[in-house]
Amino acid sequence: MSKPVSRPAKRPRRPASSPVAAAATTTTTPSTRQPAGSAKAPRHFAIIGAGMAGIACARTLVQAGHQVTVFEKSSAAGGRTTTIDSPFGGFDAGVQYFTVRDARFARAIDTVPGVCKRWSANSVRVLDAAGRVTAAGLPTREAHWVASPGMQSLVATWAEPLAQAGRLITDTRVTRIEHDALNAPGWQLRTEGPDGGHHVYAGFDAVLLAQPATPAQALLSTSAIDSSLSAALSSVAIAPCWTLMLAYPQAVRPGLTTLGPQWNAARSTHHRIAWLARESSKPGRPSVERWTVQASPAWSAEHLEDDAERVQAKLIKAFAEVTGIRAQPAHAQTQRWRYAQTTHPLGRSHLWDAQLGLGACGDWCLGHRLEDAFVSGLELALAVA
Repeated sequence: MSKPVSRPAKRPRRPASSPVAAAATTTTTPSTRQPAGSAKAPRHFAIIGAGMAGIACARTLVQAGHQVTVFEKSSAAGGRTTTIDSPFGGFDAGVQYFTVRDARFARAIDTVPGVCKRWSANSVRVLDAAGRVTAAGLPTREAHWVASPGMQSLVATWAEPLAQAGRLITDTRVTRIEHDALNAPGWQLRTEGPDGGHHVYAGFDAVLLAQPATPAQALLSTSAIDSSLSAALSSVAIAPCWTLMLAYPQAVRPGLTTLGPQWNAARSTHHRIAWLARESSKPGRPSVERWTVQASPAWSAEHLEDDAERVQAKLIKAFAEVTGIRAQPAHAQTQRWRYAQTTHPLGRSHLWDAQLGLGACGDWCLGHRLEDAFVSGLELALAVA
């Protein structure tokens, strides 16, 4: 990446390579920005969000010869594929597995051989509220895949070239989208770092929102942007999810490899729990017995603002009721996802306002599967490239 050029400001200018101190504001204009022209002219896109949709969109635009800068509020790319580490091994706190139905997704996965592995838990059990198996398993028409050593590995691998080029900016929250002060009709982004420092990135020909629909709509509202995207985003509904992660290292001893049930994945009708998976059964994972438990959408919504410790205690109790595992876990942790599962999708693969140069993508466009996120990001990139 070429060295950014800082615009003069009232405050003393800091070197572009140094951290931005709290309360300091700088503006960065990429020196390689080219004016918008024909569809074939290289342009500079800002992408907000480094989950599957954002990274799929970014890598497609780069392959088409464009320049991208991806902004991510978390410390790394991944989104809901995030893998949370513990002393006993990782947990796939969000996306548990994925299926492959679109040939384009299959070809993309083939570009990173060895990263994705087939999970043996194709026969997902169905449980009643008391944990009894009510069906032998869901249909096994298609393979269940996971990334290794964690679900985050697939997005992280695709994002690595962007990171190496300095085009993935993490720990950075975009607070406002504005028309570029010096290069109309382009765009600039106001951002905030973890230390409270503020920065302005300028010189973008278009801005693409690869976020859940609700925060994407909120950002457009905060930015006072009048676009058809806002009304479309408001039609999407996404349910929250509380996730519980448990580790039982005491199960790893001679004559005992697992605790509780002998299945590795199940959907539950318990009023608190919708999904359970034995993390240690996934390929490429440590053998320490670990479980990821996802609460039902209704229960998660009801307890969305509850204290995490209270939620953890309730979910551990429900886990024991469903699995019969009443041993004390050596490790317990919760993760709250405000936007987890799409309940009312957009119904099309992406949004694009060509007049303003604003777009949006995400799994919520088509559904809630990981492949939906990939297809959404890909098709938005193809539409704007």
